[in-house]
Amino acid sequence: MLPLLRINRHLFACSSLPLSSSPPRKVQPFCKSLIRRLTPRSGAMAAKISTAAGSPELLFRQLFEKESSTYTYLLADVGHPEKPALLVDPVDRTVDRDLSLVKDLGLKLIYAMNTHVHADHITGTGLIKSLMPCVESVISRASNAKADLLVEHGDKIYFGNLFLEVRATPGHTLGCVTYVTGDGPDQPRPRMAFTGDTLLIRGCGRTDFQGGSSHKLYQSVHSQIFTLPKDTLLYPAHDYKGFTVSTVGEEMLYNPRLSKDEETFKSIMESLNLAYPKMMDVAVPSNMVCGMQDLPAN
Repeated sequence: MLPLLRINRHLFACSSLPLSSSPPRKVQPFCKSLIRRLTPRSGAMAAKISTAAGSPELLFRQLFEKESSTYTYLLADVGHPEKPALLVDPVDRTVDRDLSLVKDLGLKLIYAMNTHVHADHITGTGLIKSLMPCVESVISRASNAKADLLVEHGDKIYFGNLFLEVRATPGHTLGCVTYVTGDGPDQPRPRMAFTGDTLLIRGCGRTDFQGGSSHKLYQSVHSQIFTLPKDTLLYPAHDYKGFTVSTVGEEMLYNPRLSKDEETFKSIMESLNLAYPKMMDVAVPSNMVCGMQDLPAN
């Protein structure tokens, strides 16, 4: 079980408070009330994802952006009165579509989240915030990017009575994280992992730029993703062959790169000779500020 969101550090990017290096503490009663105040009351329900009787109801949608072959994921707790929702890896080109769907479904969007600083498209986070100022942007602290909420390994992001665990999975970039649905009797089954570019279906992200490391990626996948239950559903940030979902068990057996030993994996990655990403010089600077580069300062 990963620790609760540590309140001995202030997660908001605009804060000037120093980070505490102390280990997570047991939350006292007054801290629990603070967590409730800091955690927006929202939620999610997903197609063919079951929850225990009387528990939150997960709504789930997988959305596609064809130019960069990017998947955006919408999750919401529709069993909660406010129907709180979040988007994982939104794309600027499809913000209107995504927000229209949120409106149609009667959801309250509270988070726009990125798994990492993308190099092949501009995140939709900034545009979403310009249209819905109450939505908070989320990215990992290790990415060194700007956002309202900077998360670290072990944090939990609540939307209603559902939550996502943050797992640090560097390797494609220094700041990659995987968001995993919660572990508990009132959380969705099977579990779901949103792996960004760290683990793709029958593949993985490249490791030759943005602080990438084949060693780190291999270790991240094997320690943080392949240790999840084998029926855990895997949802990547991209797919170029028409696949939509895989499982931990499938990728452990059939991933042509990550099913190998580490030395073979490194050799495979070193021989890819991939072209320079055509959007990188535009996308990375924009994504380092979560797509807020063209918005007026408050």
